[in-house]
Amino acid sequence: MEKKSIHFIGIGGTGLSAIARVLLESGYLVSGSDRQMSHLFHELQMAGARVVIGHYPENIAGAELVIRSSAIPDDHVEVQAAMNAGIPVIKRSEFLPQLLAGKQAIAVAGTHGKTTTTGMLAWILSAMGLDPSFIVGGSVENLGVNARAGKGVFFVIEADEYDHMFLGINPQVALVTNVEYDHPDCFPCPDIFYQAFVDFCRGIQPQGFLIACGENEGSMRLATEMMTECTTYTYGLNHINQKRFLNYQGVNITKNSVGCYSYKVLKNGEELTEIQLAVPGRHNALNALGALAVIDVLDLPVSEAAQYISQYRGVGRRFEIQGEADGVIFIDDYAHHPTEIKVTLAAARGRFTENRIIAVWQPHTYSRVQALWDGFSTAFADADLVIVTDIFAAREQTPQDFLMAQMVRQIQHPRVEFQETLLDASNYLLKEVNPGDVVLVLSAGDANKISQTVIRGLRIKGKIA
Repeated sequence: MEKKSIHFIGIGGTGLSAIARVLLESGYLVSGSDRQMSHLFHELQMAGARVVIGHYPENIAGAELVIRSSAIPDDHVEVQAAMNAGIPVIKRSEFLPQLLAGKQAIAVAGTHGKTTTTGMLAWILSAMGLDPSFIVGGSVENLGVNARAGKGVFFVIEADEYDHMFLGINPQVALVTNVEYDHPDCFPCPDIFYQAFVDFCRGIQPQGFLIACGENEGSMRLATEMMTECTTYTYGLNHINQKRFLNYQGVNITKNSVGCYSYKVLKNGEELTEIQLAVPGRHNALNALGALAVIDVLDLPVSEAAQYISQYRGVGRRFEIQGEADGVIFIDDYAHHPTEIKVTLAAARGRFTENRIIAVWQPHTYSRVQALWDGFSTAFADADLVIVTDIFAAREQTPQDFLMAQMVRQIQHPRVEFQETLLDASNYLLKEVNPGDVVLVLSAGDANKISQTVIRGLRIKGKIA
């Protein structure tokens, strides 16, 4: 890539902030703007990016290229200013081929699990001393950042399906964790959503590999369809279906001393290694198996990778323990799809077997809630109490006659409380929680603020008492 000055509109988001960091570390001049401060925005500022809160025409001064978030419309003030000045304006997907040039791309796609699995691979390859570049949809706890410009040959990237972003990637290895309908604002129906993954896999490099989860019908369908176009492997835990052959299997699954999963890894029936995880949940055991399959097809030492994966501590907002106050544990998770909510609550139930689990759910986008409501209404069985806030609209306008308070009554759970605002939910929790409770905040929006608010409130109450 020719070194130039690049401006990002929406630089504080997970996707653009990661690209901005990689470019900063590669010697580019980076500027950007966003509507509000975020920790990623602040980290880029500290790293040397010229960042501004607010969107103004003068923000693009000096830029030779403008990259915009998918949420930024054509009539945006900075987009218009750039176009009037003759400065190219592109989206992430259009820039990715330049970003990945000269690297072996390892792309992790899927409706769920891609952030954690990408983080696992970034950590393993870094711990092996291979100095990979990487872009992850959250800060990897072991590495302290969400992106890095490494000097090694590998570039590990979270392949986001939203707005077809992942079509800008032509990976050497593609890992697909699952294909389950999402983003109805971008994909009108499940068939169009699935086809996007087909198009992504058709971009795999000649002599490249597809690794697909054999436990998910969507990813297994994809693997079957792609078998004639590239070398394909499948993976799964136990013998999910005796009629279904899986190349990589996790067997003899047990709980270890920290309440997480341990198991043996087989390849075509032969033992490769053993895994002991420090992150909870069967879904993370599955993510780890997919990551080790990638390591194996790259012909890297799997046993060494298994040792490093046992040290993996997670990624920001994925079952991230925020703290404890008055004997109450607070955990934040990015879950915003029915399946994600189910597996995250199952992980909590498996780790905290004797505790009362309080789920706080902030629904994300009206289109998702409406399209996937049947799944949401039955997703909370592993919680003892469910608190629901109003919807985080993100890029959407409020539909007419839509009331989340009425929708909540349809959730199939014996105890569901609607608390419209984050402050309402925080105040309710301050009165409701007892020592030994686990509060799990499920949000892809801003409800992660609740944990710290309630922690502070409990500590203040404790001092007063």
